[in-house]
Amino acid sequence: MSTTLVKGQNGALNAAEVVVSVKVAAAAELSALLVTEHGKVRTDADFVFYNQPAGPGVRLRNGVSGQPADLVVSLAQVPAEIAQIRAVITLDQAGATFGRIAPPVAVVADPGGNPLYEYRIEDLQSESIVIAVELYRRFGGWKVRAVGQGYAGGFAALVTDHGVTVEDAPRPAPQRTPPPPPPVPSAYPPPLEPTQVAPTPPAPYPPAPPPNSTFAPPPPAPPRPTEGELSRGRPVNLSKGQRVTLRKEGGVALTRIRMGLGWDPAKRGGLFGQRVVNIDLDAWVAMFADRHLVDVAYYGQLTSKDGSIRHSGDNLTGEGGVGDDEQIAVDLSRVPQQVTTLLFIVTSYQGQTFEQVSNAYCRLVDDTTQAELARYALAGGMPFTAIAMAKVFRSGGEWRLEAIGEGFQAKHPGEAVPQLGRFITPV
Repeated sequence: MSTTLVKGQNGALNAAEVVVSVKVAAAAELSALLVTEHGKVRTDADFVFYNQPAGPGVRLRNGVSGQPADLVVSLAQVPAEIAQIRAVITLDQAGATFGRIAPPVAVVADPGGNPLYEYRIEDLQSESIVIAVELYRRFGGWKVRAVGQGYAGGFAALVTDHGVTVEDAPRPAPQRTPPPPPPVPSAYPPPLEPTQVAPTPPAPYPPAPPPNSTFAPPPPAPPRPTEGELSRGRPVNLSKGQRVTLRKEGGVALTRIRMGLGWDPAKRGGLFGQRVVNIDLDAWVAMFADRHLVDVAYYGQLTSKDGSIRHSGDNLTGEGGVGDDEQIAVDLSRVPQQVTTLLFIVTSYQGQTFEQVSNAYCRLVDDTTQAELARYALAGGMPFTAIAMAKVFRSGGEWRLEAIGEGFQAKHPGEAVPQLGRFITPV
């Protein structure tokens, strides 16, 4: 016979192995965070989820049909540094919240399937992620606690709290000492001090010509992509690195824009001919004040906290005919003054690379007139799971758009955010 827990209540675990399962009235996933006594994961291996189904002492196994997988925990195999194992329920559908469905139920059972504890998670409203229960060490043994802690901010808030670091203070400018130290990898380059001006290195002297020869100067560097002009009748086809000023014809500044992103699932050959491989790409935008993250609008939080950015919702396959698969609407007049860069990212949630994606593009639309102003198409596949497509940034009192199209490895915002610093270097 099982014991019913209420929020905050705990109970002893005497079995060497337990199974954590959940009953949810919507599509959802169950995952586990293995954390130290400081509440942080040690490495990525301490996060057990569908794309990494096994960790130290914890593994996922298929559960009851229509319900998330179960977590099987071999308590004796959990490393001594791990103080808690937190079982997390994540709703799959974009915009879904626990307040719209029946309260989920977490069950802790023995290996034979006999329930030991049940916890009905009440009082959830706008949350899309909840820590259901946690298994924790106590006086040399293990216990279970009913937690029920929800995250309205979604996945980004959860991973930040458990070890994904986002800087919230500027770093001091590095001291220049000869010889310079080797570069140290960093999520965000150190900002310049307000009065500091980045030095321009002197142009090198050309090499002396050999005797009795005709001197030919070195070829000029390739020109930097020029800024295009926006026109309703002639959309700019952007190339990598090209920029456009967000003004309409007549010099009027754009205020309401929409970034449309699209892709098609690639076809893969097989014994029975070609088959379409559905690929779940996610378009999202990160808001930065200089080099410091302010907010993220993505599938788990469709509207930025200030209300200036709205996401259209999650497309799980890339199918849906002609047109954008996901859209992000931006009211530039409502973007807070301290926000200097909006970075538009696409990540592959299941981990497929962009080599398996066809016809990926982003386009800029005047949301007032619905006129397409600029378009940037990715040529060829890339062996990456994330791409920085474009950025909108302040420059000289105006907003500008720059096509980026650079790939990196990340499957969701939590993995991507620490790598975004190189894309927001000041102009």
